[in-house]
Amino acid sequence: MLKVRLEVVTPAHVEGAVTAQRVHQPEPAARITIAVANLPSPPLELVLSRCTEAGAYAFVVFQADRSVGRAEKIGRWSAICREAAMLAGRLRVPEVSAATSLDAVIAALDFPVMLVRDAPRRLADLTEPRDLTLLVGPEGGWTERELALAGETAKLGPRNLRVDTAALVGLAVALAARRD
Repeated sequence: MLKVRLEVVTPAHVEGAVTAQRVHQPEPAARITIAVANLPSPPLELVLSRCTEAGAYAFVVFQADRSVGRAEKIGRWSAICREAAMLAGRLRVPEVSAATSLDAVIAALDFPVMLVRDAPRRLADLTEPRDLTLLVGPEGGWTERELALAGETAKLGPRNLRVDTAALVGLAVALAARRD
């Protein structure tokens, strides 16, 4: 990124001098994927846009046992991420994919961490590994079956958060814990 002092500006000609220069690196070093239970369109689109702006690496939308949303709109979801990446000045657009279940997500992605309000460990204390996947549950919460699948759980705090809020807060905490 360059900082330029304009010295001559006319309708036909512009001249300036470079006064400062710095590397433009808007992408976080940590690759945090957000795996979110399928939701109705408004809150899911909020998760995709806001988490893209904040630096999410990728998204996986999956069918949880209590998912309310049913449709897969990969084209629409990708467009939302593309627009949010452009707004945020990012160099890459997060990939959006769909999975049939939480089981499939856990089997396919590296180091999944399920966000659970009653988990014994705070997400802010989980600084390793650098790259991970945050599992964000449905509006009705995780079922006992899904909770049993979790190898690693973490909490954001004592309050109940909406899914769209939990995804964004979780991403921000995970990136901050990794100094991004």
